[in-house]
Amino acid sequence: MAGGLPPAYIPGLSLSSAPSGPMLPPIDEIVSNFEFLDEWDDRHQYLMELGRKLPPLPDEAHSEANRVRGCVSQVWLETHVDRSGPEPRLHFLGDSDAHITKGVVAVLIAFFDGRTAADAARADALGLFQKLGLSEHLTAQRSNGARAMMDRIRADAQGAAAAA
Repeated sequence: MAGGLPPAYIPGLSLSSAPSGPMLPPIDEIVSNFEFLDEWDDRHQYLMELGRKLPPLPDEAHSEANRVRGCVSQVWLETHVDRSGPEPRLHFLGDSDAHITKGVVAVLIAFFDGRTAADAARADALGLFQKLGLSEHLTAQRSNGARAMMDRIRADAQGAAAAA
């Protein structure tokens, strides 16, 4: 469909006023919405909307330990490992000081959150970025930052898997 926005994307909607607060859609819904959008400007707007849906990162998590190195923008990623099941599962919170980068953080969190550590360590986030058209439309600096985030998530996943 040329132009237009997917049904799940409503510009101007105050997500913080929703009863349960902002929530990221599942990664399958994000992929579907990107496929629905033909124009990069619409995808760009949707990416920033995803960034606004990120759950807030607590102030104390905006720390040097959580900062992702290799990003031009400030990016923080907090990794939580749930060891209550047979395999450790990863959960993430993240933030950035740049709107588009925050959207990239949101896509990566939607892609990786809830996976087992072993699955997250081998998941193909670069393939996802190619499928969404992000690889060709993000600046070189943002692409390098996205790779730094992927590397950080992969390292955290490998660490959690090794500690299991």
